[in-house]
Amino acid sequence: MDIVQILRSLSVAALPILIAITFHEVAHGWVADKRGDPTAKEMGRLTLNPIAHIDLMGTIIMPIMLFILSSGSFIFGSAKPVPVNFGRLKNPRVDAALVSAAGPGANIVIATVSIVLIAVIARLYPSTHEADSMFSKVLIPVEQMLRYSVYFNVFLAAFNLIPIPPLDGGRIVVSLLPYRQAYQYSRIEPYGILIVLALWVTGMAQYIITPIQKVVQFLIGMILMPLGRIL
Repeated sequence: MDIVQILRSLSVAALPILIAITFHEVAHGWVADKRGDPTAKEMGRLTLNPIAHIDLMGTIIMPIMLFILSSGSFIFGSAKPVPVNFGRLKNPRVDAALVSAAGPGANIVIATVSIVLIAVIARLYPSTHEADSMFSKVLIPVEQMLRYSVYFNVFLAAFNLIPIPPLDGGRIVVSLLPYRQAYQYSRIEPYGILIVLALWVTGMAQYIITPIQKVVQFLIGMILMPLGRIL
């Protein structure tokens, strides 16, 4: 892949990734604030300004390196985690599950909206794929971004729902388990990222992520079902 193609592909992926990770983190902080913990709000993190959420390694360096090393076949990014003080929540166990689910939930909503916009573009401007279309120079790149938005948001939601703390799925599991089991399970959190990396390197992660992706896609399909006749 030449440098021009790399830059073109990165330009398509950059905005969807930035939107996905920004909304993901803000959703965590917004639900936490509603459930009694204003930590993120107090630290100025309840903003859709992506600058507040950019992490040098996770948002910039890692995505570019992954994209180049995979010859454009894979890209992934993350933002600075929004701070949540679970002890300040009104009902820590239940609210912790809600706060954790909010991030993936935001990604599901974004993926759904992206699909709706793709359908609207196809309905209103069916000729956008024609080279001489007056809208092609604008709408084709927009459509490509929307398609990548669907892919990335589904993947990001599924990845974060892996049931290993400190990922969202792991925190949800801890919240749902009885106290003794929850305590024992939460003890793996310091090693959680290492476990996820080991699963990723060995290829085992796909056997966990793929079923979760199918569940996420099913949920999106259920949301879209009432819109089927309109779209």
